[in-house]
Amino acid sequence: MLEEIRSVLRKEADAINNIPVTDAYEKAVRIIEERVHVKKGKLVASGMGKAGQIALNIATTFSSTGTPAVFLHPSDAQHGDLGVIQPNDVLLLISNSGKTREILELVELADHLYPRLPLIVITSNGQSELAKIADVCIETGNPAEVCPLGLTPSTSTTVMTVIGDVLVVMMMKQINFSNEEYAKRHHGGYLGEQSRRQARLEK
Repeated sequence: MLEEIRSVLRKEADAINNIPVTDAYEKAVRIIEERVHVKKGKLVASGMGKAGQIALNIATTFSSTGTPAVFLHPSDAQHGDLGVIQPNDVLLLISNSGKTREILELVELADHLYPRLPLIVITSNGQSELAKIADVCIETGNPAEVCPLGLTPSTSTTVMTVIGDVLVVMMMKQINFSNEEYAKRHHGGYLGEQSRRQARLEK
C-alpha cells in the first residue's frame, strides 16, 4: 500500500508540474484587476459538482486576500441567485470538460442580464464550447484522474485548486496586498494574530 500511495502522490505532483504556463494567467489577472479594483465590481466564481467546490474555495481565498469574490451555484442562478451579478463583475467559470450544461446556461443567463461580462474559464478542454467563448481560457493540462476507475474528480480538482492559488498569489502581488490589509480581514484565529504581528513589525 505504501508504494501505491507514493505512486498517487507522484502522479498528482506530475500533473501540477505539467500545468501549461501561458500568458492566459497574466490576462486573467489584468481583467480581474480592472473589473474588481478599478471598476469596483467583484469576481463571481462558479462550477458544478466537485468543480463548484473548487470555485467556492477560490472565491473565499480571493475575498480574504483583498479581491472581493462570491460563489454562485449555477443551478441556484436559475432560481433568482443570478441577481448577485452586477455590471462590472467578472465571471470565473470552472468546468473540467468545458461542456457542463449548467455552466453554459449560466453564461447565457448572465449575458441576458448584463451583456459581455468578461469570462475567465479553467478547463481541461481548450477546444470546448466554453473555452471558445471565454475571454481567457486557462488549461489544466488534462491530467488523468488517479481514481482507479479513471472517473472520480481527483487529479483534475488538484490542478484546478493550484491554478486558483496561482491567480490569487499573482493578484496579491498586483495590488500590493499587505499584512495590514490581511489583518483587517482576519480578526480571529492564528492567521489573524500572525498578520497583526507582522503588520506591527512592518511599521
